[in-house]
Amino acid sequence: MKLVALGSNLPHPEYGSPQAVLEQVIACLPDYDIKLVQQSRWYATKPVPVSDQPDFVNGVIEVAYDGTADALLSTLHEIEARFGRVRGVINAARIIDLDLIDFDNQTSEAGTGGPVLPHPRMHERRFVLRPLCDFAPDWQHPKLAQTAAELLQGLPSADEGDTVALSE
Repeated sequence: MKLVALGSNLPHPEYGSPQAVLEQVIACLPDYDIKLVQQSRWYATKPVPVSDQPDFVNGVIEVAYDGTADALLSTLHEIEARFGRVRGVINAARIIDLDLIDFDNQTSEAGTGGPVLPHPRMHERRFVLRPLCDFAPDWQHPKLAQTAAELLQGLPSADEGDTVALSE
């Protein structure tokens, strides 16, 4: 599976609300030879780490893509730029955030010249795991050998209210 996490907590001047931004991002994927395979529901989530910035809207998608993991990550960065993402302060509020979570169970470390796979903090993030469990609860982390559902269940229950489905 090729998995991408999406997030937004700032409106876009043309597209509007964070959820509308994410829907426009999904609509533009064919422009980049990326096909949507599956999509989670949208979730309202608290910022991580906790801050006074607006809540995020998050989701996860599975995509079909014929290129490499490195090419897909570069394409995701192009899409972020198209929608006005400005990279600067880490964990700052942003119009769009696209993270490559998994690429066909490949594993790679920092310093190898490509993306770190799977995403190094995905297993700690309810805002990734909860949406992923909408369509792939049995997806298995290639390094930890646990399913998405098992990883989600292992997160602190105190955080459960920080990720709320926006629709059924």
